[in-house]
Amino acid sequence: MTRKEEPNATEAEAEELAGSRIDWVTDIVLRALIRLALTLPLRMRLSIMGGLISRVVAPLAGYRARAEANLAYIWPDMTEDRRRAIARAVSDNAGRTMIENYDVLGLRDRMAGSPLLGEGVTELEAARQEGRPVLFVTGHFGNFEAPRAALVARGYQIGGLYRPMSNPFFNAHYAQNMHALSGPVFEQGRRGTMGLVKHIRQGGMGVLLFDVYDSSGAKIDFLGKPAPTLTSAAEIALRTNALLMPFFGIRRNDGVSFDCIFEPSIPHGDPVEMTREMTRRLEARIEKDPAQWFWIHRRWKPRRQEKKARKRAREAAQKAE
Repeated sequence: MTRKEEPNATEAEAEELAGSRIDWVTDIVLRALIRLALTLPLRMRLSIMGGLISRVVAPLAGYRARAEANLAYIWPDMTEDRRRAIARAVSDNAGRTMIENYDVLGLRDRMAGSPLLGEGVTELEAARQEGRPVLFVTGHFGNFEAPRAALVARGYQIGGLYRPMSNPFFNAHYAQNMHALSGPVFEQGRRGTMGLVKHIRQGGMGVLLFDVYDSSGAKIDFLGKPAPTLTSAAEIALRTNALLMPFFGIRRNDGVSFDCIFEPSIPHGDPVEMTREMTRRLEARIEKDPAQWFWIHRRWKPRRQEKKARKRAREAAQKAE
């Protein structure tokens, strides 16, 4: 190691330590907010959590800035005021969603009287009668747990696969909470995927959120920009002969209730094309109401994609020599 490299290594270690401390502090704050909020009446709870996440946590953690940057990347002609307004609304929805999903049994009871809407409902009911498996796909839009809660309230058992949170402190209790509504629920990975496939193959139902970056995924455009996306949901549906059905829990203007929309199932075919179709379904929802999608995600990672593309180009050039 050269003298010049030593400070860089020290800085990297310092950044990692700072990140861990930020994660720890963020988790402590969020845990305290969650415990306090759950003691409050529903509407007050949702309003307070939405406001605290939007006005305090999101700015401090850099979430609002990231959301605005993503909006500028996708819609560069959007005004700065509009980007700020959407980013605030996204953070507010994130706060409401978080506290709702920490009271999943309460959410289940709330959704018991909420109607199931959309053309996919007839298909879903037929599949249940036939014992045919169903794999629901959705994105981080509105509250993705609301349709699942509505189904559980009607006697459905809905399993799923979840992606661990980047904050390890927060993930510990987040994962525990994922199991409270209905199961089985598996952590993303080879073992978890095998568990979900087995559950679906036996005639079960499950949910997958597909709108996350994965470097090994197919390069599928999302809102006009390339976004590597896993085709796992389509592949599982093909392997198990499951209906592949998009659903969405769309938050209403009152900030409390939801429309649970079940769209027509996606025809089986090429996994990449099936994934493109589920992406188009989500894009249509986002374009209609962008404030309901989780713009805080690092969904595109253009710099990382560019770096990988340059590496592939170099390797191809070396092979050609």
